[in-house]
Amino acid sequence: MNELLRDAIKLFETERGIPAELLIEKLNNAVATAARKEFGVKGGIFCELDDEYEFHLSRRLDVVEEVEEPDSQVTLEEAREEKPDAELGDVLVYPLEFKNLGRIAAQSVKHIMRQGIRDIEQERVLKEMQGKNKDIVSAKIVSVNPQTGDATVEINGRECLLPKKDQIPNERLLPGSYTKVYIADVKSTEKGPKVMLSRVNPGIVRRLFEQEVPEVYDGSVEIRSIAREAGSRTKIAVSSKDENVEPIGSCIGPKGSRINQIIDLMGGEKIDVVKYSDNPVEFISAALSPAQIVSVEILDEETRSARVTVPENQLSLAIGNKGQNARLAARLTGWKIDIKPYYGNYQPMIQL
Repeated sequence: MNELLRDAIKLFETERGIPAELLIEKLNNAVATAARKEFGVKGGIFCELDDEYEFHLSRRLDVVEEVEEPDSQVTLEEAREEKPDAELGDVLVYPLEFKNLGRIAAQSVKHIMRQGIRDIEQERVLKEMQGKNKDIVSAKIVSVNPQTGDATVEINGRECLLPKKDQIPNERLLPGSYTKVYIADVKSTEKGPKVMLSRVNPGIVRRLFEQEVPEVYDGSVEIRSIAREAGSRTKIAVSSKDENVEPIGSCIGPKGSRINQIIDLMGGEKIDVVKYSDNPVEFISAALSPAQIVSVEILDEETRSARVTVPENQLSLAIGNKGQNARLAARLTGWKIDIKPYYGNYQPMIQL
């Protein structure tokens, strides 16, 4: 029995990566809990597994002035009946026979150990995933539910759910293929760790730029804001902390190598990189690219509203398909933008 227990503990340690110390702690607690139930007490019974994998059960009673917990405490007078030199604060220890636990207690130990091992594994997964929270990881597509479209993916040997709503629209995920996913959040639930994955969260764009652009990774180039409509278009505003580093060029890379790599990882999604400015006129103008801007008029700084004038032939480009370009520019800058065509008789307050 001792050898079987030792081998089982070593097996859990090597195959599941659960430290032997934790397993022994759970096992001691399981045996003690079963013993308390068998003997009809709520406390005072403890278990220790020695180096020879032998169990040692004991009843321990704290010597106190006034008993509040009868199952684990005894008065000084009662203690001195057993031990004449007993003092307040002493602990009386009485060995118990393990065989007295019986078959029911053994089943309790088995159940508690299972739960204990499950708790250890879930806690380890939770810590591992929390360490990757707000980051991107590579995931293998295991399967895709044909009814719901939800995908089951594997991350470091563990299966997680990538819901349909968090997938890029019209993107086809093939079982056996790999994709990048963003860990949006990690929560502890009664059923175990819950990992929220996404490919539509703007955070994935930030992490991909940090991964592919050294200047973003080392902080020379800073991503100031991101606006995204997943599967279609993303606008990203960047600035440089080093006057010798050109932020847009750094993000695009030689012959577009860096930006193209990110676009491929995003399933072909278009990405506009614009230069951030503390000057709202300049920032709004840049955010509406690739449209040409005649002028930007600040209407109300408190409500952050502005009017942008563009050449008549640039109006549709500035607004974009179904208003997308204007919508993304507004999100990127945090300003409400009203776009008007320039016919030649409009005199803006601020001329660029």
